[in-house]
Amino acid sequence: MKEFSCGDVVPGCTASFRASTDGELMMKVAAHAHDDHGLTEISSDLADAVKQHIRVAEHA
Repeated sequence: MKEFSCGDVVPGCTASFRASTDGELMMKVAAHAHDDHGLTEISSDLADAVKQHIRVAEHA
């Protein structure tokens, strides 16, 4: 299981996500970025920052 906390990239955001794969996780993060942060597209820099902060969940 993979996990990501948006606050690792966007200070103050408390959203966090879990998914089986990096791809699934990125889809959830992209939907959150659109719905909660108003982003219409994810830049390669933002995607790279997210990927650098993806962790393996300690408790799957």
